[in-house]
Amino acid sequence: MPYEVPQHIDRNKIFIVNRSEIEGRLEPEFYKPSLSSLETRIRSLATHKLRDYAISFAGGATPTKTEADSFYTDEKNGIPFLRVQNLQTNGELSLAGCIYINEETHNGLLKRSQVFEGDLLVKITGVGRMAIASVAPKGFVGNTNQHMVVIKTGDAKLSKYLARYLNLDIVERIASRHSTGGTRPALDYPSLKSIPIIEGIDFTPIDNALEAKKEKEVEAKKILNSIDSYVLNELGIILPKSKTDLNDRVFYISYNNLTGKRLDPKKYSLQVQQLLDSINAARFETRALNSFVRESCSGDWGIEDSDTIPEGYARCLTLRATEIDNQYNLNVNISKAKHRLIKDERLVKMNMSENDIIIEKSGGSDDQPVGRVAIIEKELLNSCNIAFSNFLMKIKVSGINPDYLYCFLKTMYNIGVTDSMQSQTNGIRNLILDEFLSQSVVVPPPEKQQDIVDNVYAMRDKAKFLQEEGKNILEQAKREIERMIIN
Repeated sequence: MPYEVPQHIDRNKIFIVNRSEIEGRLEPEFYKPSLSSLETRIRSLATHKLRDYAISFAGGATPTKTEADSFYTDEKNGIPFLRVQNLQTNGELSLAGCIYINEETHNGLLKRSQVFEGDLLVKITGVGRMAIASVAPKGFVGNTNQHMVVIKTGDAKLSKYLARYLNLDIVERIASRHSTGGTRPALDYPSLKSIPIIEGIDFTPIDNALEAKKEKEVEAKKILNSIDSYVLNELGIILPKSKTDLNDRVFYISYNNLTGKRLDPKKYSLQVQQLLDSINAARFETRALNSFVRESCSGDWGIEDSDTIPEGYARCLTLRATEIDNQYNLNVNISKAKHRLIKDERLVKMNMSENDIIIEKSGGSDDQPVGRVAIIEKELLNSCNIAFSNFLMKIKVSGINPDYLYCFLKTMYNIGVTDSMQSQTNGIRNLILDEFLSQSVVVPPPEKQQDIVDNVYAMRDKAKFLQEEGKNILEQAKREIERMIIN
């Protein structure tokens, strides 16, 4: 008699595959009963495959960054160059953080991967979710790299249907099942083209859920946008009015005031000086940031992670500027986080502890100045060894509520104070640390500091709750569709 796995054992962890069932792949994950039965069910219901709807499939390329001037440009003069982070599971493109290529590259080197209104874009390479699909919106003209495929269907409505379908979890599981590779999975063209497509699904529940999600996100954004106004109002900081008249933008400064200092006009502009004056005119005392700093340390990128850790090194989750969330605090995605090997003595010097403040000292972009801040929370420290990259620095403070200081510095960044404290070389912005650390901090009494912290965190919690509520509405709608499909 053939051996059978005992009933009490999880069949998705221990299972038997007959030799006749081997499809040329030997990894056990591919043959998990839950995945194979799901795919069998989907294929039994499908009437077509993805290739049946495509006029063409095309992948792009990534022009070298070493010759950036030959290929890349700014938003005003360029063509959107899409990457996988621009794809969303709601089927819509996000241009947040988009980079741009020049027209010569768009019409020359990358002509075959041009993207137009109604085209379907599908992720085929990278960690995390596979086959994320989005549709190019009305009037869109862009291009893409090699990590996604441009599928021209000739019908925007059809592309939208396919995107809704591909973004279902049950379909993504099939796509991921057929991907290959270890650290960087990839879905080859034959596997992509053979994804089974079920026609006639009513996606109205998902469309309704997306509208509800957008409403929640708009409400959350209003709350987040009101935080800076709340902080400024509580501190009695009245921002100067924005002036566009030429006479208000032309200024003079004596040579003596420039001696030994940088020549960047932004630092000496009337707008910046008025902004700094408004902070110093707050209803509470002001002190220089460096008067609170009792310890500071730059980060270390260490060496590449490996299975064997050399003596004198420790494996650490190494924070990057990428993990600094522009809405909240640190946003560490374990699947995308970077682990590096850091020397023990450097790790000791970093001396990470709760309430340390992390400052982005290098990096940034045209639309995102350097100088963002984050605060280290106990939960993160308890998860694993934590370090931070050489593009970041850490300060420990005393004599002030660190949560309040974090909130204050975040608001200062948002209103443009930090933007005047940086230089730019070779496309990388660098924070001028002595200017940043000497900036004025408004210091209300301790109880007022805590009151501001409590209210700011409550507002962020409310916004986050609304965003999560929107996500849950969408996920529930997707679950309902999936239950109807697989019964």
